[in-house]
Amino acid sequence: MGARACPRPMGRKRGPEAERRRPWLVRDMSASQARGAASGAGHGGCRRAWVELLAGRVKRQKLGPEGEQKVRESALRLLRSHLNLGDLVLEVEGPPGKQLCLSRLIDYDGPGAHIDLSSSLIGSALRDQAAQLGVPAAVLCSQVVASGLVRVCEADAVPPPKVLLTPDQRKKLSSLFEIAQNLSAQSMFSRLSFCQELWKVQNSLLLEAVWRLHVQNIVSLQELLESHADSQAVVAWLSRDLRLLCEQTEAPCQHADVARAMLADFVQMLVSRGFQKNADVRGTVDPEWMSQVAVAVLERMLASALEALAAGIQEGSAAHKAVSCWFGVFSGHMYGSIISTESPKRFFCHTLTQILTHKPVLKVSDAVQMQREWSFARTPPLLSGLYRRLFVVLSPEELVGHLQEALETQEVNWQHVLSCVSTLVICLPDAQQLVDGWVSRLLTHAFESCDLDSMVLAFLVARQAALEGPAAFPSYAAWFQATFGSARGFHGSSKKALVFLFKFLSDLVPFEAPRYLQVHILHPPLVPSKYRSLLTDYVALARTRLADLKVSVENMGLYEDLSSAGDVTEPRCQAAQDVEKAIMVFEHTGKIPAAVLEASIFRRSYYLSHFLPALLTPRVLPRIPDSRAALTESLRRADKIPPSLYSTYRQACSTVGEKKPEGDSDVDLGQCVKACIIAWSSWAGCPHPIAPGTRRHPDRAWSVGVEMVQLFAGQSL
Repeated sequence: MGARACPRPMGRKRGPEAERRRPWLVRDMSASQARGAASGAGHGGCRRAWVELLAGRVKRQKLGPEGEQKVRESALRLLRSHLNLGDLVLEVEGPPGKQLCLSRLIDYDGPGAHIDLSSSLIGSALRDQAAQLGVPAAVLCSQVVASGLVRVCEADAVPPPKVLLTPDQRKKLSSLFEIAQNLSAQSMFSRLSFCQELWKVQNSLLLEAVWRLHVQNIVSLQELLESHADSQAVVAWLSRDLRLLCEQTEAPCQHADVARAMLADFVQMLVSRGFQKNADVRGTVDPEWMSQVAVAVLERMLASALEALAAGIQEGSAAHKAVSCWFGVFSGHMYGSIISTESPKRFFCHTLTQILTHKPVLKVSDAVQMQREWSFARTPPLLSGLYRRLFVVLSPEELVGHLQEALETQEVNWQHVLSCVSTLVICLPDAQQLVDGWVSRLLTHAFESCDLDSMVLAFLVARQAALEGPAAFPSYAAWFQATFGSARGFHGSSKKALVFLFKFLSDLVPFEAPRYLQVHILHPPLVPSKYRSLLTDYVALARTRLADLKVSVENMGLYEDLSSAGDVTEPRCQAAQDVEKAIMVFEHTGKIPAAVLEASIFRRSYYLSHFLPALLTPRVLPRIPDSRAALTESLRRADKIPPSLYSTYRQACSTVGEKKPEGDSDVDLGQCVKACIIAWSSWAGCPHPIAPGTRRHPDRAWSVGVEMVQLFAGQSL
C-alpha cells in the first residue's frame, strides 16, 4: 500500500512570483525539509507548515529594568542621529491650519509682539514634537536652536575666514536668543546638548556668535569650551579665531569696538581660568583640564606673535596689526573685572618666562658676537613695548629675580634676554643700581665656585647695559676698570681667581669684537707682579687677534661706541668725533672732560697724534671765544698742549685770517648764533642739542637774548 500524501495547506498556489516576493519563506521551508528528510521523524516525514516551524524557533526575550533602559537609550540615540533637524526647524506644526516657521521668527523686523507669539507657540510645538519622537523636550529644543544659530552664521555671503557678524546677522541672532532664553525659562533648554551640537559644526561658527551666547547668558564661554572632549581641537580652533579677531580689531571698521570688547572678555576668561588659584570653577569637568586649555591658548597666541616678529613683519601688514593687538592685551586696565589681582601678575610672569625661553637656538658664543644688534634702539618697537607693559605690573626687584631664575633653570633665547635687559636699563629709573647689584652677585658666585655660567652672564649683562650709553649705565671701559682695576676686585682674592679670570678672557678672544679687546688691553686688570705673566700672555693673545683683524690698539677713541663694535672707524674720524663730544661736555660742565685728562696721561700716543691735531685745526678765530677756543685755552693753561704745538696752531690761524677776502666780517656768524643759542637756552632752561641747561628765570633769559642780538647787530653781521 503506497504512502499517503500529506494534505496541502489551504491557500493560494505558490508560484515563482510568490516565492520571489517571499524568499525568506522559501529558504526557511527548504531548510526544514532538509532536516525532516535527514531525521525521518515527525508525521512520517511529511512537510510541516511554516507557521508551525516558526513557532518553535522564535522565543520572546524577557527584558529586565536594566535591559529596557538600554533599549530605550539605544532607540533615543538612533532617533537623534537620524533626525532631520532642518525640516523640523523650518516647519514646526502648531495650531490647526497654521504653520510656525522658526526662520521667519528670527528674520522678523516688527515689534516684540511677534516674539511673544513665538514664545507661546514654539515651546508648545517643540514639546509636542518631542513627545511624538520620544526624546526629551530640552534636548530637542537645544538642537533646534543650535541649527538656527548655524544657519544665521552661514547666511552671510562673505567668504571665510571671518569672526564678526554683519548687522543683519546680529539682528537675527537677537531674535533667536530671545527664543532660547524663553525656552530656558520653561526648563526646555539643555546647555550641554546645545554645546555638543555646536561643536559638530564648529567650522561654521563665528566667534562673535559664540561671544554673544556668553553675553546673553545662554551658554558661557567656559561651558562651551568644557563641553568639547578634545582639548587640542579646542586650543587650535580658539587660537585661530583669536588671531583673526586681532587682525579685524586693528583694521579700520565700524565694528572695532565690538571686536575689542570680544577680545577683552576672552582674555579675561582665559587668564582667570588659567592663572587664578582656588577659583570657584563650576564646570562639568576637571578644573585642571580647563586651566590647561586656557594656558595653552595664551601660550600659542604669544608664540605666534613672537615668531611673526622674528620673521620680520612689515608695519601696516595684517600680521603686524595682529601682533600689535595681542600685545595690547597686556595693558593693566583690561583686567579690572578680574577679582584677584594675582591672576594678571601670574599671567605676566608666565608670559615673561615664555618670551625669555622662546626657541633657544642661539649659543653663548652667538650672544657675545651679536649682542650689539640687540640694543634698545634696534629692538622691534612692538617687543620693547611688550616689555614695558610687563614692567608696569612687576616690580624691578621681581623682574631681576625672574630674569635670574629663568637663566639659571632653563635654556634661554639670548636675543630676548639681552633686549629685555636693555629695555630694563632704559625704562626703569633705578635700573642701574639693580643691574649693578645683579652683576656683582653673579661675579661673586662665579669667583667663589669658578662657575663659568655666572661669569658669562655677568659679562653679557654688563656689556648689554653699557650699550645704552653712560646716562643709563657706565661704559664698558669704566665698568671693567672699576671691577678689575684695583686690588679690591673680585679676582684679587687668590691665584685661583686670577687664573679663572684670564682663562675666561682668553676663551672669549676668538669671538670678541675689537672694541672689547682694546678695552682689556688699555684698561687691564690689576695683577700682582708675581702673576704678571698671566696678564702678559693674555695681552699678547689679544694683540694677535687685533692684528688678524687689522685693527690697531690706538684706534680706540675716548668716547667709544660699543654698540657699533663691528664697524671700527679710522683714527682721524674717531678723533674728530671725540673732539665734538669733548666740546659738548665742556659746554655743559665748564671743565675739561675727564676722558680727555685720562687720555693725556694714559693714552698719550693717541692724545698727541690724533686728538690734539683734530682739536687744533687751523681756522679763523672768532672775536668772542667759542666753546672750542675756550676748551683749547683751558688745556693750554693745564699744560696739556705742548707749547710748540700751540704756537704753531696760533700762527696757522693767523695765516688763515690774513688770507680771508676783504669785506668779510671778523666774527663768524655761525659761531655767534651758536653762542647766542647756548646762552639764551641755558638761562631759559630750554632743552637743545648744544648745551642742555637748567631752568632759571625766563625774564632774565629774554633780556640776555635781546642784548646778544643787539650786540651781533652792532657788529654788522
